[in-house]
Amino acid sequence: MKAAGARVLGYGLVLLLLALWEAASVTRLLDPFYFPPVHEVARSLFASLRDGRLARAVLTSLGRGFVGFAGAAVLGVGLGAIAGRHRFVRALIDPLLELLRPLPSPAIIPVAILLLGIDSSMKIFIIGWACFFPILLNTIDGVRSVPPALVETARNFGLRYPESLFTVVLPAALPVIFTGLRIALAVMLILTVATEMVAGSNGIGFLLLEAERTFRIADMYGFIAALALVGYALNHLFLLVDRRVLAWHHAMHKDPAA
Repeated sequence: MKAAGARVLGYGLVLLLLALWEAASVTRLLDPFYFPPVHEVARSLFASLRDGRLARAVLTSLGRGFVGFAGAAVLGVGLGAIAGRHRFVRALIDPLLELLRPLPSPAIIPVAILLLGIDSSMKIFIIGWACFFPILLNTIDGVRSVPPALVETARNFGLRYPESLFTVVLPAALPVIFTGLRIALAVMLILTVATEMVAGSNGIGFLLLEAERTFRIADMYGFIAALALVGYALNHLFLLVDRRVLAWHHAMHKDPAA
């Protein structure tokens, strides 16, 4: 009940901030040109939903984003599982990983444009690049955290290396891997919008930048609100999958105070 009550208070705080924004804009405590009233932003948002423009843009953006995310997940989990099990592989990739991981993903957008152009392939590559590192690092940590006794027990039962990896090691490492996937999901949305704003002719990022450049400020805030709602929905969908796939883990680590 405590967590549920806090969540209700959190939603109430959001509504309070929106009400304060509305009042400040209507009374001109805030310049309504830069901060239009919330009801105007809501009207703009519903208008873009009604004409289908926003839905098309969001679907285009999510299509690109999920392709890049899926590629990063396959590569990150695959390489992370091998590196987590073998010290030689970790030592081999560590210098390159530590050199490239801190590099801001937007810094390689010019290179990606030069090599891939400005179409979806460039955006998918940048999204995959940004999502790859948190998935890889969390997979390595998750695999390394699997108790050696568990692996030894699997070996004693006659499981060969590939079988023990897929039926014992990776399932045991899933809670940490899912943390990396959740981080990468947020990164995916960020880089999707960023690449569309830098070089794009469609997608939610393009709509957002176009609204700012043409001084349609209410539209701009409406698209920002839509992005917040999309991110909120994606996170909750991921948590739903997490609760189903990792039900055993959550049952073992249930917070008695929740």
